[in-house]
Amino acid sequence: MSNGENKTDVILIGAGIMSATLGTFLKELVPEWKVTVFEKLDSAGEESSNEWNNAGTGHSALCELNYTNEKPDGSIDIGKAIKVNEQFQLSLQFWSYLVKSGLIHNPQDFIMQLPHMSLVEGEQNITFLKKRFEALSTNPLFQGMQISDDPEKLMEWIPLIMEGRTSKEPVAATKIDYGTDVNFGALTRMLFEHLESKNVEMNYKHSVKDIKRTDNGLWEVKVHNNASGRIEYHTAKFVFIGGGGGSLHLLQKTGIPEGKHIGGFPVSGVFLVCNNPDVIAQHHAKVYGKAKVGAPPMSVPHLDTRFIDNKKSLLFGPFAGFSPKFLKTGSMLDLVTSVKPNNVLTMLAAGAKEMSLTKYLVEQVMLSKEKRVEELREFIPNAKSEDWDSVVAGQRVQVIKDTEAGGKGTLQFGTEVITATDGSIAALLGASPGASTAVHVMIEILNKCFPQHMKEWEPKLKEMVPSYGLPLMENPELITEIHASAAETLGLNEFGE
Repeated sequence: MSNGENKTDVILIGAGIMSATLGTFLKELVPEWKVTVFEKLDSAGEESSNEWNNAGTGHSALCELNYTNEKPDGSIDIGKAIKVNEQFQLSLQFWSYLVKSGLIHNPQDFIMQLPHMSLVEGEQNITFLKKRFEALSTNPLFQGMQISDDPEKLMEWIPLIMEGRTSKEPVAATKIDYGTDVNFGALTRMLFEHLESKNVEMNYKHSVKDIKRTDNGLWEVKVHNNASGRIEYHTAKFVFIGGGGGSLHLLQKTGIPEGKHIGGFPVSGVFLVCNNPDVIAQHHAKVYGKAKVGAPPMSVPHLDTRFIDNKKSLLFGPFAGFSPKFLKTGSMLDLVTSVKPNNVLTMLAAGAKEMSLTKYLVEQVMLSKEKRVEELREFIPNAKSEDWDSVVAGQRVQVIKDTEAGGKGTLQFGTEVITATDGSIAALLGASPGASTAVHVMIEILNKCFPQHMKEWEPKLKEMVPSYGLPLMENPELITEIHASAAETLGLNEFGE
């Protein structure tokens, strides 16, 4: 059964943090535009944005070692770290604006201050960490970073990790006190609650089945109403595909040339979650280690204090898993049906290139709980198996595409924005740092898809994101202002405090 066509200005597919952020921008910039959202699940923020399906780290390169690589000459390349940090600063500014303007309330329900630390073991890794510290600590974006290899100081910083450590290998750590834990699920729900109050039409339990171009240049979206069984057709001038792992299939349905020769490889995550309040109380930081040799960047082990539903939790992971599904709520046929004539060679090339990744995933999938606890003991020597439960986190689809640098079938670690040449449709693919850079990604989409409006929108964009259009590295005084504003509005401490 079907009904007639429904017209709207903007369609957002997927009720996650990306659609929530883009919808909020558009409603501030052009409140008169009609915005319609489709989400196949019962409520917002239930898939990739859900608090149990991501690391909850405000990714700003304060602790993630994979954003700083050692170059052949031994120096440290901090370019990616600066880029990720600057992108997170945009998010802090936008969230501050939302709270100041009364669009969302109670920031402590989605963001908490938490030290971010990097931890390494062994002389070679300590040498790397010290060089990284020297390269970052003089940069205004990383002001206040401390380093120590003194066991007494480390016992003060991370008692749970240092207690009972019998290894003769030296240990060192860096620490920045103004890192953040972000509950992206809670933030997503807040934003959609706000959008509903602004007459954004929310359609839960609605699965998008097809997207095609009409003769008059609009996009027609075919939607299945899961509750009634009806098929609906909606047309819009602009469509954003923000369906997490489900975005690749929808992008392929659009038929746009930019969506060809792109594949996806699903990786699931498993975390150990502490169930002992006494153990949880002994740790208060996000501590990131170094990925093992041969392991992919998304496998960096970390021991994280988390705040979920205003309750302190402790998680360790991730351990990689494999499922052919592209979403936790996806189909076992997702991987197979994503292979098309235009991307099959790209996918095969990736398979040949990434044998080490395949081997790593097989080993990870085979790990028993006890083996996972053994890895946890590299962080917490006294960890007891009965204090920890396994939780399956979200599915992430790593983008595979042909690149000049990597050649055919190169696995991309990060977030990819695909837009049609005319800017009428955009899709978001990929994984970490994802949610942390949502504001940066949405500004990029606004620039690519609405260039004709940007001049007129600029004053409002600068009100929402004061550093819009300015490189922060060239404006250190602006960094101080951003942190002061975030400290006041979001309840975070300023640099070095």
